[in-house]
Amino acid sequence: MNENLASTTASVSPQQQNAGSGEVLLRVRGLRTTLYTDTAAVRAIDGIDLDIRRGETFALVGESGCGKSMTALSITRLLPENGRIEGGSVELDGVDLLGLSEAQMRDIRGRRIAMIFQEPATSLNPVLTVGYQIAEVIERHTGLRGAAVRKRAIELLDAVGIADSARRIDEYPFQFSGGMKQRVMIAIALAADPDLLIADEPTTALDVTIQAQVLELLKSLQRERGMAILLITHDLGVVAGVADRVAVMYAGQIVETARREDFFRAPQHPYSLKLFAALPTAAKRGAPLDVIPGQVPPLSAQFDGCRFAERCAHVWERCRIEAPDWTAVAAEHAVRCHLREAEAAGTRTPERQAALYRVAPGSAGSGSPLLEVQDLRVHFPIRKGLFKRVVGHVKAVDGVSLRVEAGRTLALVGESGCGKTTVGKAILQLIRPTGGSVRFEGVELTQLRGEALRRRRSDFQIVFQDPYASLNPRMRIGDILLEGINALGDAESKRTRERRVAELLEQVGLPADARYRYPHEFSGGQRQRIAIARALAVRPKLIVCDEPTSALDVSVQAQILNLLRELQREYGLSYLFITHNLAVVEYLADEVAVMYLGRIVERGTVAEVLGAPKHPYTRALLAAVPRIEGEREVLRAAGDLPSPVSPPSGCHFHPRCPHAWEKCADEYPPDFDLSGTAAVKCWLYELPGAREFARQAEELKRALDEGWR
Repeated sequence: MNENLASTTASVSPQQQNAGSGEVLLRVRGLRTTLYTDTAAVRAIDGIDLDIRRGETFALVGESGCGKSMTALSITRLLPENGRIEGGSVELDGVDLLGLSEAQMRDIRGRRIAMIFQEPATSLNPVLTVGYQIAEVIERHTGLRGAAVRKRAIELLDAVGIADSARRIDEYPFQFSGGMKQRVMIAIALAADPDLLIADEPTTALDVTIQAQVLELLKSLQRERGMAILLITHDLGVVAGVADRVAVMYAGQIVETARREDFFRAPQHPYSLKLFAALPTAAKRGAPLDVIPGQVPPLSAQFDGCRFAERCAHVWERCRIEAPDWTAVAAEHAVRCHLREAEAAGTRTPERQAALYRVAPGSAGSGSPLLEVQDLRVHFPIRKGLFKRVVGHVKAVDGVSLRVEAGRTLALVGESGCGKTTVGKAILQLIRPTGGSVRFEGVELTQLRGEALRRRRSDFQIVFQDPYASLNPRMRIGDILLEGINALGDAESKRTRERRVAELLEQVGLPADARYRYPHEFSGGQRQRIAIARALAVRPKLIVCDEPTSALDVSVQAQILNLLRELQREYGLSYLFITHNLAVVEYLADEVAVMYLGRIVERGTVAEVLGAPKHPYTRALLAAVPRIEGEREVLRAAGDLPSPVSPPSGCHFHPRCPHAWEKCADEYPPDFDLSGTAAVKCWLYELPGAREFARQAEELKRALDEGWR
C-alpha cells in the first residue's frame, strides 16, 4: 500500500464527503429497494449513496445480480410490480423524485432522465417503424407537431450516424443490424435532450467495431449536449475508455468509489482486485485465470459483517461480525474494507503487463487435421412473388477453408453478420452446405445422411451462445444430460448412464444434486457449464463453441475459460471457438481465422494475427478493442458491414478500407502466403515493399514468442 496516501475512517460515504467538489445533478442517499417474492424479501439495493455531476460519465460496475440495473430502475421508478423503494432519497437538481406522483415522473422520464436498455431488440416495438417510436418521445416531451416531428426524428438518426435517415426512418427494427438498433435506442433517449442518460450495458454482445462506434457516439453527444451519463457495465475496458468516476457494486452495496485514473492505477477492495485478476490476456496464456470462488450471496440473507467475506482471500474474524465503514484512501477514493481501515491489507494491484503472445510448448501443431474444410459455401435463396421464384441469394458463407488439429483451438472472429455461426452450423451439418467439403477424420460429412450422420454426431458437438434458450426449461438437468446419451444410442446400462451423469456434473464443477434441478434455478455461468456438460455427454472430439462467454461477467467468464482449458488438456478436445472477444482469443486460441462478409481474409497463429496483423480489417478490429491501459493504434472501419445479398465488388472490405486503391474495387484478392502458417487476402501485399513488411512482421512475431519487448 502507498503510505503517502492519507487514510481516514468515516461512517459517511465518500459522496457525502465530496459533495461540494462539483455541481451535482443527481444525488442519491441511503437508497433501499426490496423485491418481494413468494418465499423471501430480496434487498436488491441496501443503502447506496452516489452523486453524478453535470457532464460527467459515472460508471457502475460489478457482477450480475449485484444490483446495478435495479439501481437504474429505482432512480427512474420503473420497478417491477413486486419491487418497492423502502427508504432513501433520489434528488435531481434538488427535486426528490421519490416524492413525485407517477404523472409527474412521466414528465421526468424521457425529458430530464433517459435510459438505454441492455437489449435493443426487445426494447423496440417490432410492429412500429423506428420513426414512429422516436416521434412518440418527441411529441410527449416537446412542443413539436406534424412535419416538425418527422424533421426532428431524421435529425436524431443523422446525429447517431445512421446513413440515409430520410428513407430508413420508415423501416422496422428487424431491418436494422444490432449496432444500428442500439443507435436507434440512443436516438430515442436523446429525443428530448435529457440532462442524465442512463446506459444499461449499452455494448453487451456487440462486436468490438460496433462497440467502439457506440462509445465514441456517446462521448461526442455528451460533449455537444453537456449531459451526464450513468454507465452500467461489467466491461472494465469500456470503463477505462469513457468513465470519469467509477463505483464498484457488490451484493446491493457500493464497496469502492474512485476517479477512473486512481481506480485503474490502484484498486483497493479485494473484490475489485479479483475482477482485474480474472481478465483474460495473452500474458496469462498457459496458466489458469484467477477466479472469484463461490457466488454473489443471496440478497434475501441477513448480513452481519462484510458481504464479500465468504469469497475473500484476506478475510479475518472482524470481517464476519462487523460491516466495514468507508475508509478514505485519497481524494475521491474510498473503500469499504476492514483491511484498508486497519492498514493491514497486504494486497497488491495485480500485475497487468504488456501482452506477450506466447505459444505453449508443443502447441505448434502438425500432422493430419481432425477437421478440414475446403471452399465451404452456404447460400440462402431469396424468393419473391406468388410462385416464390428465386430472385437472388444471401451468400452467408462464400468459400471458407480452414482446418483444426487434434487438441488445438481455432478461433473464428469477425463482426456480427459475417457468417461465423453459419460456418459452425454447416460444419456440424445442422445447416446443409450449398457446396464445398467438410472432412472429419477423413470422412466427408456432406455425403452422410440419416443413421450414418447420426452415428458420427457423437464426435462433434456445439455449445450455443445462450444456454438458457438451448436448455429445455421443463426438464431436469439430469434428464437433459441423459437425453443426449440415450439419443446417440450408447449401449450402457441404466446404472452406468446414471453414473455418467454424476461424472459429467463433477467435470464441469457442479454438485451431484444439480441433476434434480431445473435450468431456471441456476446462474448464467452455471447454465453455461450445464451446456458444456451436455456437449461432453457423448465424449466428442470436437466442440464448436459459439460465443460461449458472451455477456458473462468477467469472474464467470474466467471460470468457463478455465474449464474449457482443463477439459482440453485432460481429454485432448479440439475447439472451433466462434467469438468477437479478442481478449479471450489471446488467452485461449492457438490459431485465428478472421472472417469478413462470408470469407476468411486473414489466418495464422495467435502471434501472427494478433501480434502483427496484416489485413486492414484485422487491424481495425484490434484498434477497436477497449484496453485497460496502454496506447493503441487508431484505425476505424468506416460504416457498417455490407449486406451479403449484394456484397461490394472486388475486395468486399474496400468501401471501408483506408488503404483501398483501384484494383481493390475490381477484383477479389487471392491468398498471399506470408509464412508456413499465415496468409492474407489483400492486394496491398502485391505492391512493392509488401513482402519486406511481411518479413519484418514475421521477425516481430518471433520476438514476441520469445518474450522480448
